[in-house]
Amino acid sequence: MKDFFICLPQPQKDALRRSERNSRGYFDDELTKQKRDWKECSDVGTPESGDWNVLPDSPPQNSCLEGYNQFPSDDTLPHFRSKIIQYFQACESLSHKIATYMSLGLGLSTEDNEAMQLIDLLRKDHTSFLRLNYYPPCANNNGSGNTGDEVSIMGISPHTDAGFLTILLQDDGCYSLQVALQQQLVDNVGSSLEWMTVHPIPGALTVNTGDMCTIWSNGLYKAPLHRVLTNTEKTRFSAPFFYNPPYRAVITPLPSLLSPQDQDSSNERHPNGALYTHPCAWGYFRAIRFAGDLTDFGTEIQISDYAKGSTSEHPIKQEEFMNEVDFNQPFSVEKYWFNQSKRNIEEASMVASGMKPFLSINSSESLKVTDELIVLSQGQNSHNHDSLKGNTTDSNSSIIITY
Repeated sequence: MKDFFICLPQPQKDALRRSERNSRGYFDDELTKQKRDWKECSDVGTPESGDWNVLPDSPPQNSCLEGYNQFPSDDTLPHFRSKIIQYFQACESLSHKIATYMSLGLGLSTEDNEAMQLIDLLRKDHTSFLRLNYYPPCANNNGSGNTGDEVSIMGISPHTDAGFLTILLQDDGCYSLQVALQQQLVDNVGSSLEWMTVHPIPGALTVNTGDMCTIWSNGLYKAPLHRVLTNTEKTRFSAPFFYNPPYRAVITPLPSLLSPQDQDSSNERHPNGALYTHPCAWGYFRAIRFAGDLTDFGTEIQISDYAKGSTSEHPIKQEEFMNEVDFNQPFSVEKYWFNQSKRNIEEASMVASGMKPFLSINSSESLKVTDELIVLSQGQNSHNHDSLKGNTTDSNSSIIITY
């Protein structure tokens, strides 16, 4: 990892730079919560073919929603690709096991096919990616990261991870990762929260839950709000593996966690019933999150957009997206931005003339989907559209796995 960032000349890294049509590769300009991060990165994801031996890494064999992998040649950086793949596959295997243990932590049975559907889909068709992070020293860091301090430049601004879970290989020599000790369901950038530094344990991996797991568990597993500080003197390297659902997956709370007691508000674990009443399509969520990482699209998409009582437009926009998307083609940020801007203008014109907008939400119907979508559990809301056919233990935020 260090050789990639330190030894490769900048022009060679720039040749592997990601773009608005390819989320994979090198970059040094990512935004988190609309603020630029102080880091360099390189992303490598599951190949579309599902087989690392299918070459080349580029289209058409290995192009998907997130694009395609870009590796330096073996002449440039010997054995880099093979080592990355080996570590990727080790994280992949470990993630399968952790996800199964997390399902058991919710009281689910491995014999319950409905309850284990997401776990099975993750194992068979996940869309995970590995990120290599390099945080160079930052002389302008003017905050210690304690409560009340203003930190003008962050390695990564406060956020939660989008996928199901994350396996993080930390740098034993630089302690910069912090987790918020208090967190609400609504989005909070963390400026007034108390932060705790996560000290890596030598020979251990840090594991945290992600947003999709929060929805799936109906809030029993919580994705921790975390950030990365800059350091005035030390460099920091890290490698998070983001274990993500299939692009076609539609995530809602598990039916087994929404018993009749939930509906009459007498369930101790969920006195208010389902916390997330709008189904969340992972392919859309991931694409829009990448768009916000690449350029400033305004407020970053969050799972609170799918929470009970939310008036966000994302559940409607994701329906349009899922009806039009080809998951075998890279998502184009530029094209999406243009289409959304055009729709916004058209909808504003329709409203001004007294006409109804294109789509509406009907909370009285259950979600109905086409065969192209995978419903992981039943939601309580749906979006009206002609193409929607057919049927539709309190846990720690993070754990340490030793090896």
